[in-house]
Amino acid sequence: MSTAPAILIVTCRKDQTADLVMGKLQRRGLAIHRFDPADFPSRATLSQSFDSPGSGSMRLQVDGTTLDLLQLRSAWFRRPGAPTPHADVCDPELRAYLAAECAQRLDDAWSSLTCSCVPAIPTVIARASLKAAQLGIAQELGFEIAPTLFTHDPQAALEFHRRHEGRIVSKLAGPAFNDRFLQRWVRYTEPVSARDLCAFESLRFGPVVLQAWVPKRIELRVTVVGDHVFTAEIHSQDRARTRVDWRRYDLARTPHRIHDLPKAVAQRCIALTRRLGLRYGAIDLVLTPDGRTVFLEINPNGQFHWIEQLTGLAISEALADLLAGEDCNDGSPRRDAGEGAFA
Repeated sequence: MSTAPAILIVTCRKDQTADLVMGKLQRRGLAIHRFDPADFPSRATLSQSFDSPGSGSMRLQVDGTTLDLLQLRSAWFRRPGAPTPHADVCDPELRAYLAAECAQRLDDAWSSLTCSCVPAIPTVIARASLKAAQLGIAQELGFEIAPTLFTHDPQAALEFHRRHEGRIVSKLAGPAFNDRFLQRWVRYTEPVSARDLCAFESLRFGPVVLQAWVPKRIELRVTVVGDHVFTAEIHSQDRARTRVDWRRYDLARTPHRIHDLPKAVAQRCIALTRRLGLRYGAIDLVLTPDGRTVFLEINPNGQFHWIEQLTGLAISEALADLLAGEDCNDGSPRRDAGEGAFA
């Protein structure tokens, strides 16, 4: 059994961003263990016991290696897969039941960890991902937000459309991705057209998020790592493809630059992650043509690798520091790769 405090990376097998940070940690001589919940329970075992005070245990065994989860240095919940029942279980209903049981067992185990968790334990990540709660906290902290309606009431949606003179967009209320027909489908933010009004009656079948359109000069991707803030400009308005949703990546022709975020806004971003119980968060802001900064959302596990590649912001290095327990901040501005990366 490994005795030196190790770092646990909980992610899928193919995760280049995790590979990047793991490489930095390994070069520091730290013990790293990678675990994909998709291997549980068929290829991995997890046992947790409670005996007399101070004598409990929690051990994870994967591929012959046993890890004491109560002695971890830190854990990073990055891009975990879902537990997969053993192939010998063929009945679909039984497989679904076992998958749910295994997912709950893992959540319970993760909630028992005593080490530092990035961005947080999964139950906290799930709560921090709730969009309406994010907007309420952001407003409390002084962020300007776009007028937003969460509804499945067709009449309420029509009234919102009229109030904003038709200049609104629609978003999903839940996860943006769905696996179907062996392919991954994504639903982006979309403008609501006059033709869409004819389909508003179908909203009674499920919720949608409607938001007033925010004019954009540029968009800001603010990555908070502990108490450090890294801000990149995304010039999404330079290309028609990315004007409504920059996730329709056109990286070759969409400039990304380091942005000098005002210190008051940076501190507000740190406060938001703390209020949500996070030690990491990717925040999307809009800088309007008249200079206002508008909050859109925070992704507790948002991607950053492409930002680092295009701007040189040392986000992965800061994550490695955080996981290694070397995240030291004396309160002075920290500039990691040019202007704009500071805490």
